Amino acid sequence: MADGSLSAPAPKLTPGFRASLPVLFLLVAGFLAPLVTVAAYAFATPKSFDVFRSFTLQNFAAIFDPQNTVWTSFAWALALAFCCVAILLIVCYPIAFGLNKVFGKWSGLVSVLFVFPLFVSENVRLYGWVLFFIKNGVLDGALKWFGFSGGPELLYTPGITLFGMVYVYLPFMLFPMTLGIAMIPRDLVDAARDLGAGRMMIWREVELPLAMPGILIGALLTFVLAAGAVAEAKILGGQSVITITQDIEVAFTYAQNWPLGSALALILVLIVSGLALAAMARLDLDKILGKR
Repeated sequence: MADGSLSAPAPKLTPGFRASLPVLFLLVAGFLAPLVTVAAYAFATPKSFDVFRSFTLQNFAAIFDPQNTVWTSFAWALALAFCCVAILLIVCYPIAFGLNKVFGKWSGLVSVLFVFPLFVSENVRLYGWVLFFIKNGVLDGALKWFGFSGGPELLYTPGITLFGMVYVYLPFMLFPMTLGIAMIPRDLVDAARDLGAGRMMIWREVELPLAMPGILIGALLTFVLAAGAVAEAKILGGQSVITITQDIEVAFTYAQNWPLGSALALILVLIVSGLALAAMARLDLDKILGKR
């Protein structure tokens, strides 16, 4: 009895931890478990399903073979993602500024117009652009009706692939940027103007630094999504550009080489995660969440 009375009491789960258990379960089942499975397949015997029963580096050796052109696909995916982010930074900032400072009571309607396309499947929207740009399509037919010889050949080019990415991922850049601009205190802008600062100086020294957390979050989110884009290159680009996600898809489907596809996916995850973590290290999350 004495020994039992001196034993430490069993730890009790706090109400907060118990409430978070469903979320933790979903994270483990929906994120961690698939990621672990992909990582395990990456080290399995090529063209086999011996996951967790074999360990080999043959898949990575094939990827890093100097004769393998898969790194061109990596380069295209990352280059398109960077270009998409750069274009959206230029396009979305005036719109985000207008939603906060200019549009007034119409801001809600403008926001709905940008959100509404998200209720339609991405593939359906992209095939709509195919019908618009295709020969004898909407653009070509309209130009012929006005007396021109026809529209330019835009489909199945790297440029139209980039256009599709900009179109699809615009909301993911716009709304974090809008939130970042909304965090700018009006008092600071008025104080800078009272001290004699010009409009460009106010934007450069006050507005842009204060909006930067939202801008960086939008850029990060857009880059992560764009680096894994596949539908734009297949539907609009006609595979004129082969991105790494297409190589991964081919490895998992036509080639039935799941270990190679998993190795490619794991490398892509490491590259994108490394770039994302480097960007996150520059973010002040407390400031973004309004804790100080």
